[in-house]
Amino acid sequence: MRNAAIIPKKIYSLNGLKHAVEVWKFLGKKIVFTNGVFDILHQGHIYSLSQAAQEGDVLIVGVNADNSVKRLNKGPERPINDENSRALLLASLLMVDAVIIFQEDTPYDLITMIMPDVLVKGGDYRVEQVVGHQEVLANGGQVIINPIVEGFSTTGLISRMRDTK
Repeated sequence: MRNAAIIPKKIYSLNGLKHAVEVWKFLGKKIVFTNGVFDILHQGHIYSLSQAAQEGDVLIVGVNADNSVKRLNKGPERPINDENSRALLLASLLMVDAVIIFQEDTPYDLITMIMPDVLVKGGDYRVEQVVGHQEVLANGGQVIINPIVEGFSTTGLISRMRDTK
């Protein structure tokens, strides 16, 4: 992809995403959804997003809004990058088809609206801990937990940056 003009078009409003999902489903596309803060993109994020993208035809990434990140107690300095910057970086990735910023603490409403075929979460979660797992499974979908890449976390990166000062 050489046309950078497409990047911001991959960032959707709620109504825009609803419409896009309807079209993708009509076309028989397998929809994958994942979410996170994605504050400082690193190798672990790239691995997780690449793995998620392999699970279907369309990868939708939900990004916690700035106020949501604050409520998650990630630390007083978080997020480092604002929600629009984080969404733009994710939209620039080849494996990501759509990005949406959500204001709530969890993407439950977004997941139940999209009703993806595959719900992917990275980390040390169990399926039962993933928000929206019951609804996706009841709808015939699946929930996948991608392992974390050891040594790569935003919290760890911030800690290492502090230590080098």
